[in-house]
Amino acid sequence: MKIVLASNNPGKLAELQAMFAPLGVELVRQAELGIPEAEEPYRTFVENALTKARHAARASGLPAVADDAGLCVDAFGGLPGVDTAYYATQFGYEKGDANNVRALLEQMQGVDNRRAALVSTLVAVRSPEDPEPLIAVGRVVGEIAREPAGHHGFGFDPVMFIPEFGQTFAQLPVEVKNAHSHRGRSARQMIELMRERWIV
Repeated sequence: MKIVLASNNPGKLAELQAMFAPLGVELVRQAELGIPEAEEPYRTFVENALTKARHAARASGLPAVADDAGLCVDAFGGLPGVDTAYYATQFGYEKGDANNVRALLEQMQGVDNRRAALVSTLVAVRSPEDPEPLIAVGRVVGEIAREPAGHHGFGFDPVMFIPEFGQTFAQLPVEVKNAHSHRGRSARQMIELMRERWIV
C-alpha cells in the first residue's frame, strides 16, 4: 500500500518510514509527487494535520497521512505549539532548528518552570472526503535543558531532557528515541488504527 506523507521534512519522513515499515506501507513524500505544502491556518495540531492530509489525498488520489507536531512549554501557556517550526522568526532569527533552540533558551533564561511536552498528532485519510479520519496523538513530557546536548535527532531534541533517561532526546540512540518519542508513540497508535480500520 502506498500512502502520501503530507510533509516535506526529511527528518519526519525518515522517522515515519522506519516506524511504518512493519505494516509494509510505502510512504511517499508529497514533494516527490509535485504536491505543494498545504496552508496551516489553525491553532490546533489536529486541525492542521487533517487539512494537510486532505490536501495531499486530493492532489494525489492516494491515502495520505500528515503529522503536525510541536513543543508545548508550560511556562508559556503551551506555546509555541503549532508555531514551533517558526519559533525563532518571532525573535528576529531565520527559520531553522538551531535558531529555534537558541531563541527558546534565551526566552527561558531565569525561568524555573522548565516543564514542556513534545506533541505529535498524526491524521490519516483514505480519501479527501473520508468521514472517519484516523487520529493518533503521542506526547512526551520532559524539561527544557539549560544548554543543548547530543547530536542525534532534529528540532528541539538537543534541549528536550527526558528525566527517565537522564538525557536529552538528541543524546539517545536513534532507535531508543524513536521507541519513546512523541512521534514514535503517535505512529504506534496510528499503525494499530490502520490495522484495525483499514486492514492493511
